[in-house]
This record gives sequence, structure tokens and C-alpha cells, in this order.
Amino acid sequence: IELYEHHMAIDLITRGTHNDRYIAGAYVLDRKSKTVDVFQAKFVILATGGASKVYLYTSNPDGSTGDGIAMAWRAGCRVSNMEFTQFHPTCLFHPHAKSFLISEAVRGEGGKLRLPDGHRFMLDHDQRAELAPRDVVARAIDAELKRHGIDCVYLDITHKDANLLREHFPMIHDRCLELGIDITKDPIPVVPAAHYTCGGVVVDAHGRTDLPGLFCIGEASYTGLHGANRLASNSLLECLVYAETAATYINNEEPINPPSAHDWDESKVGDADELVVITNNWEEMRRFMWNYMGIVRTDRRLMRAARRIELLEEEIHHHYANYRISKDLLEMRNLLTCAKLMVQSARLRRESRGIHFSIDTPQTAPVALPTVLTPLP
Repeated sequence: IELYEHHMAIDLITRGTHNDRYIAGAYVLDRKSKTVDVFQAKFVILATGGASKVYLYTSNPDGSTGDGIAMAWRAGCRVSNMEFTQFHPTCLFHPHAKSFLISEAVRGEGGKLRLPDGHRFMLDHDQRAELAPRDVVARAIDAELKRHGIDCVYLDITHKDANLLREHFPMIHDRCLELGIDITKDPIPVVPAAHYTCGGVVVDAHGRTDLPGLFCIGEASYTGLHGANRLASNSLLECLVYAETAATYINNEEPINPPSAHDWDESKVGDADELVVITNNWEEMRRFMWNYMGIVRTDRRLMRAARRIELLEEEIHHHYANYRISKDLLEMRNLLTCAKLMVQSARLRRESRGIHFSIDTPQTAPVALPTVLTPLP
């Protein structure tokens, strides 16, 4: 296995007519030399993770920018259930915390969720209080944040023995202490955070997409295993089982020999003069996705998100067509594609189910159906 560090895929290379297309490789950006290489391949596997960086708050690393989902969509593959993003209720709220999760085990150990004035609010939302399911707790926190106009709520475990907390939650204790929070004495500031992309590229039991030779596994794929929510470690099932089934299928398949791919053409583009455009667009997108396409949705919020996406798409398309590409531009382009797919899917689902909750359509339909989007030819 040859591992290429500091490289990033730009787009998939396909060959054939619309009804008889197949994979031929990928265009790849060498981030050090800033050149674009052609990687020809008879088979390509997308294992790029989810798209939770589309949101303002997320538990995911910076690389979770939906690259595989966006590339597969542009190559002509269907996606499904993109409206279902699982939110973890308690991510540490601190400017230097990045994406540090406060385990749900803290609530299981007796942690209480409180407002800044000390009021324990979960009992106002559900009789199970802090032990309610993850999506219920996340919606309750989101409602309190919006109602009171506050930045965070607090998870209070200070009533428990200090030695027990240090023993049961050593990583949480140490990380919080680094940031000036002693969980044995101080309540922990928390917010919900986008955690897991339950939808993705439509695949079969072997991880095959609609495009012959292209496979997708892990969080980027839609296998049907998650439905409208995700049980704790189903992600391991997808990564381990689908990795093996895809590899087994590929080893037994007769590959198509792709023709030579064209070199990347940069003859008509120049160097970007204002990279601040990408930075501003990134910040704007993550904020309106959090506000309009977040934990609780309405038809009006989704319509606003769709309009903002259209405007940003114009700016990013102009930048992509006229300037040399960069990592930030590619990630912004891919996230914007995923944001559009998420909003489209949410607007099509006229019910509330699992982790998709709409105030305008709070009922659940009698039959559960996936939301499948198909690219135009």
C-alpha cells in the first residue's frame, strides 16, 4: 500500500456515456507542490467520513467535510437520508476545546443539566430527564439556548465524590482542568454538536455505488443500517464489515481497463487575490446551517437555508472556475454540496422521524421511507 500524505482528491474521473459510465480514477491535489496529479484506477473506494463540519458546532475533526459524498454526487451517484444528522447533546463549550465530547456516561453517573441560574431544565421536557434518548436531550438543550438567548448550558456533576470522578472520567477531568474547569467543583459548559452523518452515498451489500468500479464504505455511505438514527457503535459495523465485503468483491471482479485520463487544465485560471471570500463563506454557511437546518427545523428556516446556499454556490462556482484550487476551496465546495443535499432532503420529508424534527410537521408517517436524491443527467 502506498500512502500519499498531504494529498486531497478533487473529483472522480469517469468514462463512457451517461447510461454506461464507469470509474477511471481521480484528480488529486498535491498540497505541498500545489499541482494536480491524475490517479488512474480500475476501482476506487471512498472512505472519507461524514459531513458534520457543515455545522457551527461539531464533535468531528476538521477533515469531516463530506468530500466523498460530494464527489460521488457530482459523478452521478444517488444519495439518501441526508437530512439525518445525529447531534451529540454535550460537547464542551470553550474557545480552545475544539471538538471535545463530554461522554453521555457523565449523565448516566448522575450529571444534571442546568441553566446559568442553576435551574435543572430537563424535567421540563421529559420525565426521564437527563437519561432521555440522545435526540430528546439535544432538542431540549437547543430549545433552552434559543429561549434564553444563551451560548451554552451546564452539566453539573459536582455533587459526586471527587475521587470517583477522577477515576471514572480521567480524560474529561484532565482536559477540562487544562482549560480551567475543575469538574469536581465547577459545572461543565456544554452545547449540542453535530456528531454523525446517517445518510450518504447509496450502496449495496458489497459497498458498490451506482457507478461501476466505485465503492463507498463507512460514514460516507448509506447502507440502510442506521435508518432515522444511529445506535451507539453501528459505525464500527459499517467500517469493518463493508470494508471486507468490498475488498472481497473487488478481488473477485474482472476490472475494466480505463482509457488514459486527460491532464488537469489550469491554463485559464489565475491565483486567488482574496482568500477571505472562502473564509467568510465557510463561517456564514456553518452558522446558517446551525440556525436553519439544525436540531429543530421549520419550513421557513429550511427555505432560508436553501436561498443562502444558492447565493454561496454562485460565489464558490465563480472562484472554482477562475482561480487555482486550494484545500480550503475544495472543502468549502464539498460542504456546500452536502449542505444543499441535506436541505433538499429535509424539505422533502413531510414528517418528523428519528433525528429529523420539524415543528411544522411533528407527526410521524405510518410507513418509514428513505429520502433518495438522484443527480440530473
